[in-house]
Amino acid sequence: MLTYLIDDDTVSLFLTEQTLRLEGFMAPIFPFACAESALAHLLPRLATEPPEFIFLDLNMPVMDGWEFLEALAPHAAALQGCCRIYLLTSSLALVDTEKAGGYALVQGIIHKPLDEDAIRAAVLERTRTVPAAAHELIVPVDRSGA
Repeated sequence: MLTYLIDDDTVSLFLTEQTLRLEGFMAPIFPFACAESALAHLLPRLATEPPEFIFLDLNMPVMDGWEFLEALAPHAAALQGCCRIYLLTSSLALVDTEKAGGYALVQGIIHKPLDEDAIRAAVLERTRTVPAAAHELIVPVDRSGA
């Protein structure tokens, strides 16, 4: 499961990568401390090596998570069906859930710090075999446009 981690907090980046590895993510995990680097790495590989998962921090300097999603929007069709984006945030703002609904690739919001249960829930979502308890770990996005 090729995975991108995008977070400007190097401690959080390290801990998330270790947590993913403990949960069986053996395919390459690419950690990026800035969204620009992740985008520069991703775009030339869209057709040949799209990531299966992107864990994206919303609060970053220079290019935040929302700006990353906007930059990725013209390429969403190439990623649809093969890439799942989970937003990472320490915020509990409902506006984030509503705003995330405007991005088809965003599967949900995971509150930091990311833990093993949230990762399991993301993987289970991919296979559509999510136990009811897992829904508490990933906040679904609001696609109603309200």
